Amino acid sequence: MDKRQITIKKDILNANREIACNIRGLLDKHQVRMINIMSSPGSGKTSLIMKTLDHFRDKYHIAVIEGDVASSIDADRITGMGIQAVQINTGGGCHLDALMIEKATGNIRLEQLDLIIVENVGNLVCTADFDLGAHKNVVILSIPEGDDKPHKYPLIFMEANIVLVNKIDVAPWFDFDLSSFPDVIRGLNPEAQLIAVSTKTGEGLDNWFSWVEGMLNNRGY
Repeated sequence: MDKRQITIKKDILNANREIACNIRGLLDKHQVRMINIMSSPGSGKTSLIMKTLDHFRDKYHIAVIEGDVASSIDADRITGMGIQAVQINTGGGCHLDALMIEKATGNIRLEQLDLIIVENVGNLVCTADFDLGAHKNVVILSIPEGDDKPHKYPLIFMEANIVLVNKIDVAPWFDFDLSSFPDVIRGLNPEAQLIAVSTKTGEGLDNWFSWVEGMLNNRGY
């Protein structure tokens, strides 16, 4: 990457960061929290979101912002639950940015909400570069992907407030070292929490729900 490319990227990220700060300010004004969920495709983002919505739907008012390269499949699943969802199609782009989120939040009645969940585009690379104005970043890594991903894509794990290892129900059939994985994450990001879950069996989800509850009630999460 030459000097000109570095300068352009820096300008883009600085402009994005300014919009993100404005989004956080607006959300804080309305006492709404927002989490940004990132992962590679197929890790279980949508399944986790649907389990979370089902768990909290009678206690908190939640909306979802769905990011995809194309289609509205996941947003349709969310609205099918009776939950408000705003679809963002990036048209080939590999990530969401703050301007997209700013436009999406303009279609949401913030005064009626407690939480916004953003499902970012499936990607472990450039999604980590762009601050969306979220209060917390969540990264999901599934067992079939392998435990080497933090070494290959360190930035996204360095930006995470919490890392969820999903699909632990299939761990016996894959070479994923769950016992040493916490040390890998701590080596990159000592502040990140780590929770092992299965959205299929429900194992570990109570720990995730407790984290969400604590974040919503500002208990140091």
